[in-house]
Amino acid sequence: MSRPRSQTPWPLAVPAVLAAALLVVPIVGLLQQAPWSTLSERLTSPEIRDAMRVSAIVSVVAAALCLALGLPLAWVLARSSRRGIGLLRALVLLPMVLPPVVGGTALLFALGRRGLFGRWLDRVFGVTLPFTTAGAVVAATFVALPFFVTTLESALREEGIALDEAAATAGASPWSTFVHVTLPSMRSAIAAGLALSWARALGEFGATITFAGSLGGRTRTLPVETFLALEQDPESAVAISVLLLAISLGVLIGLRGRWLSR
Repeated sequence: MSRPRSQTPWPLAVPAVLAAALLVVPIVGLLQQAPWSTLSERLTSPEIRDAMRVSAIVSVVAAALCLALGLPLAWVLARSSRRGIGLLRALVLLPMVLPPVVGGTALLFALGRRGLFGRWLDRVFGVTLPFTTAGAVVAATFVALPFFVTTLESALREEGIALDEAAATAGASPWSTFVHVTLPSMRSAIAAGLALSWARALGEFGATITFAGSLGGRTRTLPVETFLALEQDPESAVAISVLLLAISLGVLIGLRGRWLSR
């Protein structure tokens, strides 16, 4: 039997409607200002095409790095009982609440040519990250990685360790258990984490412009191009915003089982 629907008390309904309006009205305003008749023409301009290419490279590589680095980290956070795990989890979550420009500043002082580790990278390997495409990838990964890790850790905790213990009882090694038991059971969570981290990397602005700058064809992503276009060509800025809005909505629809269902 389905549960009876409860009536919403008006003291809750009024602020709920105001909250929904606060979230919906700006989107409606953006769509109302969109240059629909010239949208395709604006989105195919050379500047925006370059920004699309840079954003595609940066976001895809950042998502791949989130997978390669975040999967082991999520497993450690979910399965390890060592001291300091709570502190590690807090540090992993920090970029989610840290102002992006502060994250970019931290990256600059850590990985810049005179930074804590950047000077070593430059002297030993000749690698310079700031104001390069690789630097934009690092900035995007920095802000996107927590989304992947928290998604995977949550799924690992929900899954529990029963399957791992059963595999261990059957004689499977820890690595074999991870590859043949844990990973197959986490396919949907991995896909969700990748989608979220990719979308977050695609939309990153503050850390990118602080650490990687806005060099056309190298570090100027779609959000950076939007910011620059606001002063010179507002309609192009709105066109890019509509494109990013559509991509974000597509990610949410793709994750409807995780985010859009009750």
